[in-house]
Amino acid sequence: MRRIAWPLFVISSILALAGGTAAAVRPHYGGTLHVALREAPPFLDPAQLSVAQGKQISPLIFEGLTQFDAHGRLQPHLAARWESGVGNQRWQFWLRPGVNFHDGTPLTADAVAASLRAANPAWRVSASGDSVVIETTAFDPQLPAELALPRNGIARHAGDKLLGTGPFQISQFQPGRALVLAANEDYWGGRPFVDSVIALLGQNWRQQLIALELGKADVVEVAPEQVRRAGLSGRTTVESAPNELIALALTRGAESAEEARLRQALSAGIDRASIVDVLLQGQGEAAEAILPNWMTGYAMLFAQTGQRSGNVTAATAGAITLSYDASDPANQLIAERVAVNARDVGIQLQTAASTANADVRLLRIPLASPQPQLALQAVATAAGLAVPQFQGTSAEELYAREKELLQSGRIIPLAHVPQASAIGPGVEGWRADLFGDYRVADVWLSGSRP
Repeated sequence: MRRIAWPLFVISSILALAGGTAAAVRPHYGGTLHVALREAPPFLDPAQLSVAQGKQISPLIFEGLTQFDAHGRLQPHLAARWESGVGNQRWQFWLRPGVNFHDGTPLTADAVAASLRAANPAWRVSASGDSVVIETTAFDPQLPAELALPRNGIARHAGDKLLGTGPFQISQFQPGRALVLAANEDYWGGRPFVDSVIALLGQNWRQQLIALELGKADVVEVAPEQVRRAGLSGRTTVESAPNELIALALTRGAESAEEARLRQALSAGIDRASIVDVLLQGQGEAAEAILPNWMTGYAMLFAQTGQRSGNVTAATAGAITLSYDASDPANQLIAERVAVNARDVGIQLQTAASTANADVRLLRIPLASPQPQLALQAVATAAGLAVPQFQGTSAEELYAREKELLQSGRIIPLAHVPQASAIGPGVEGWRADLFGDYRVADVWLSGSRP
């Protein structure tokens, strides 16, 4: 088994380059980049983030010992190199020389160890000369990839200031509302082109598109079902590989063979192709696997074969409540389509917006990392399932753990969707990224956008 390259990423990259390189303005410094995001963090400290939080904002300020590049490959970052001991329970990371925090203080092994201890109390982290040693209580072959998560960005508290080593430093922060970043003039990787970044936080899809239309934002997120419309209106759009799972999560395990049969009938009866082609306007892939095929190469092995299951009697099925987050209009449409499909196979399913007592929840789960083991663990956590543990990084073990989660009957994948952004005029150097990360340090503004 092997990973399969994601064609959309290649196509998006070509389109982005075709639209920008022919008449591209030479990179130059200056200007303010305006970004709008749905994310509305109440804090910026990486140690307080969950596995799936901080994807776009945090890496601009706080860097990890490792990072994934634009093609999803793990690379050294604040660590120049690393090695593991027997059993993958002891790891040693040697720091890159010449890196400073935003106030000019050198990055030291003691500072890195303190930051990682705050984010990971279960780890034993210590400084050893110009290196950091991390010891875990169990096998952790994914640890280098874990260190690329935003929550493991290296931060230092200096009084009331929060300092990182990234290309931008915090200038102003209004929790949940706005963030102003200033270029780090002495960034070890080279000064960013733009002088500053202003991020409007907590903006829904509609608010972001309006901000783009009015020229109040240069880069906005676009809902999957709006990507085609944005392109037809002349907007430059960039998409990642599918990096979000839309799924049904059941609140408890099946308590009888008949209940397990009901869940199988529900899964087999859902018309996933219509959800993607109609409701999501063709943006994404119908999914019966938790992880997308570009990440694992084996997703097709979970495809259900044969005809849809026969009807389940109402007496056997009872009434099932499906809840969804009403803040995204597409969620209601997807929930209602699932309810129609359920009735087609004899299951009574009622939809309701954000109810605590629902039997099933419609979830949109970010995959958290290009590393499939970490992505699977993040999905399990978000869905309230037992988090799978790994002894290695083999595709065979990954497949076995994913199969166990699916066979639990507590998660029913529906679709994998990409992350999309619309780019305003005057923004140069924006490139497609496999996982949708914002590499703002490489972006500059042309004369059409001061």
